[in-house]
Amino acid sequence: MITKFINRILRRDPMVKHTQANNSGAPKRIPKKAHRIDPHLLSKNAVKVTDTLQQAGFEAFIVGGAVRDLALGIGPKDFDVATNATPDQVQRLFRKARLIGRRFQIVHVTFFGKGHPEIIEVSTFRALLDNAGDHVAESGRILRDNVWGSQGEDAARRDFTINAMYYDPSSETVLDYHGGMADMQKKTLRMIGDPAKRYREDPVRMLRAIRFAAKTGFTLDAATRAPIAKLSNLLQDVPSARLFDEILKLLMSGYSWAAIQGLKDAGLHHGLLPLLDHILDSGEDSKDANDFVKLALANTDQRIQSGKSVSAGFLFATLLWPDLLKNWKANIAKGISNIPALHDAMDDTIATQSSGMTIQRRFESDMREIWSMQPRFEKRVGRYPYRLIESPRFRAGYDFMLLRCATGEKDPAIGQWWTDFITADPAGQEALMASAKAELGSSASSPAKRRRRRKPKSDSSPEPEAG
Repeated sequence: MITKFINRILRRDPMVKHTQANNSGAPKRIPKKAHRIDPHLLSKNAVKVTDTLQQAGFEAFIVGGAVRDLALGIGPKDFDVATNATPDQVQRLFRKARLIGRRFQIVHVTFFGKGHPEIIEVSTFRALLDNAGDHVAESGRILRDNVWGSQGEDAARRDFTINAMYYDPSSETVLDYHGGMADMQKKTLRMIGDPAKRYREDPVRMLRAIRFAAKTGFTLDAATRAPIAKLSNLLQDVPSARLFDEILKLLMSGYSWAAIQGLKDAGLHHGLLPLLDHILDSGEDSKDANDFVKLALANTDQRIQSGKSVSAGFLFATLLWPDLLKNWKANIAKGISNIPALHDAMDDTIATQSSGMTIQRRFESDMREIWSMQPRFEKRVGRYPYRLIESPRFRAGYDFMLLRCATGEKDPAIGQWWTDFITADPAGQEALMASAKAELGSSASSPAKRRRRRKPKSDSSPEPEAG
């Protein structure tokens, strides 16, 4: 009785208009023996969300990239759920749930357990917006997207066929509206509907196409690829924060170098990261920058594929370093001393980058600290090494310096010295500093080790040193 009463209350919402038409036709129902999804790869919390919604009388499915990854035998990192319940109705069913977004309203349901909290993103089936009036801009970009519809319309609204499949954990059935499973077997990435129109609706889809192709190894369908170069200027109208998030996903996909090559091939790299304009050109002048960034991204990909964390600040510091290094050298050539030249180069590099995709301030702070630390690795005597290793960002700066050594920008012996210094005992550290001092010569003696002397007496003989 209680469940029926709750269902009646939740389903009666006069503020919501549901569109019942299914313009995509009936989906293909794929049973477990055909899709072979391993239930052990499912998030228990995602299943709990679908079960709770279904028990409350709603439709609910795991959807999108999670279904794609499950069908490929990959454990998804994130789980999304699609339902015919409105955001308000979803929120009423879960204690830890909050509404997110204005243009595209969704619900984040949070589960706390061992380790990090897990967020299940729940969205309501979206309607087609062909006749949505003020919901769509003149360019075709969707401005507001809180018009609810049927599952068939929701499937037609999704970007690629491989992301438009719905999985019901209770029946272990996949609903496939647009041949996504067949495209997966052919390793093809295909846009649903007219690609040019879909890119105008949301220009970020062009970046997503490149990211998915790099991550899956799939080939972009010819019709899906064709409009991208001509419509690349639409990315200029995308809010900076959203563009940043999408580029960050691309760089942290675990296949970043392949994705960047994909951006070049599609004509999308110009203006996003100014550095990419340099390193992706085939001139000999860009070789050193290309090698540095390629090594940095290879290390990033390896860490991500191994399940290790990656700092976004460190990643952007490496991407922009060749540009900063060029500016730094140019400032020194103008007669500016070393450290002021570096700080001016930071300002110039970040200002240039901001003309394309603006990097968030919290990451910009990390970048500046990593860059500022680089000249300090030259000082290997006195108290300097001890002070440097006590810095909160030392490890990031040290790893960055090792990248510079690996590409030949710096003497690898300096990187080895710091590696030895970190692991040495106090006696070993003193010995390393003595060897560094010997290399530099007596003129490189640390100011911290110099002792002040009193003025000599009238007979010019020095007084004993102060104790």
